[in-house]
Amino acid sequence: MIDRIVSELGPWNWMVLGFVLLVVEVIAPGFFMLWIGIAALIVGAVSLLIWDATIWSWQIQVLAFLVLSLVSAFVGKTLMGGHDQPSDQPLLNRRGAQLVGKMATLAEPIKDGRGRIKLGDTLWRVSGPDLPAGTQVRVTSAADTDLELTVERV
Repeated sequence: MIDRIVSELGPWNWMVLGFVLLVVEVIAPGFFMLWIGIAALIVGAVSLLIWDATIWSWQIQVLAFLVLSLVSAFVGKTLMGGHDQPSDQPLLNRRGAQLVGKMATLAEPIKDGRGRIKLGDTLWRVSGPDLPAGTQVRVTSAADTDLELTVERV
């Protein structure tokens, strides 16, 4: 069945698929269908050149399309991928890291290495040496998850 459809449409089946994928990319942009559409157009162009070759069966065409899709998606990601440019606000979404160096008073004592401080309108969990409530502390670091700050006595 597939062999009959492929032979009836000839090499234009890949061209049609490529243009359909490019139209899908225009309708729902995301730079992914673009690369798969380009792969289909390349297979279509090769099919126009060597359609009558015995080796160019529909199975080989599909295999070539799959390989070219992967290669073009990788090349596209490399070309269009995220260019790591330094941010002018590297701590924008890292509230805990923004607090490093701030002074605060312990709202709850640090017992067994854990306690709480109040900075602004937020109570923060802290770790550090055991200290009584009301002690002045300085934030020395923040965990990667911003869930806990490390403090030291001032």
